[in-house]
Amino acid sequence: MNLQQFRVLLAVQEHGSLTGAAKALQYGVPTVTHHLRSLESHLGARLVVRGRRGTSLTPLGESFAADIAQAVARIDRAEQTVADQRDAGVVTLRVGTFASMGSRLLPAAIAALQKRTSVRVEVVEGEPTEIVRMLRSGEVHAGLIFDVSVEPAFAVPDLVLQRLLTEPYRVMVARDSEWAARDSIDFADLRDVPWVFSRSNDEASDRVLRRVGQSLGYPVRELMRTDDLYMIHGLVAEGLGFALSTDAAIDPDFDVVLRPAVQNLGERHVSFVTRRGSVPTAAGWLAEILLSGRGPAAGRP
Repeated sequence: MNLQQFRVLLAVQEHGSLTGAAKALQYGVPTVTHHLRSLESHLGARLVVRGRRGTSLTPLGESFAADIAQAVARIDRAEQTVADQRDAGVVTLRVGTFASMGSRLLPAAIAALQKRTSVRVEVVEGEPTEIVRMLRSGEVHAGLIFDVSVEPAFAVPDLVLQRLLTEPYRVMVARDSEWAARDSIDFADLRDVPWVFSRSNDEASDRVLRRVGQSLGYPVRELMRTDDLYMIHGLVAEGLGFALSTDAAIDPDFDVVLRPAVQNLGERHVSFVTRRGSVPTAAGWLAEILLSGRGPAAGRP
């Protein structure tokens, strides 16, 4: 027995004639007849019968067709999966992302990608420096990262960045604080204010804070180092310190607001990043979805 014989029997069942089955399978009628005879010979049973109204399956043929239909369907799915993975250039696409924006951009984009291909997607969370390290080591194929416009750290020859979103950095303060009532905040007045820093010294907002503090001649005080957005919001909401953030990263469940600074804090650039050179086709498809706006819930730059 072989798969062509199974497909012929199922086509005869569906179309009710040898001619209809041949047309559907793009075979000649003699080829259809040959496959049916070979299958009947192997099984030692008559599977089809010709009548005035066409060709139909015998009770044995119907029983056998019901069993093989499930197997053929599984084989078809397996063939399609292999074709999808071949065309996508990868079996599993691994994508790195940072938490605040990844939760808004990636889920819908991944859903759109999986309507196009059966390639699996695995998401790894990390800060931009960690994502870039994983990209260079081959642990991920692509990632979402952010950088600051005034002193970009990832504008390097081995990376390809496609910008998805641009937002100005602002100062996060407690909603009921005196700072929230100001139209803008001057860092010259913040010498004694503690700040929430990232765990990595290379994180964009930390570099902004250090740059502004140095320009005013004082070291920025550190309250805590954390990448937990809930912790950051909670500390600021209680008036324990400040943080740098952007509109897209704000959690409305916390009593915090953003205020612009007198000094130039620059903008946060959110980008889709891959290594220069050979990139899985599926990573390119995901980039297209993100850039087209079919996946993101946030605004375009």
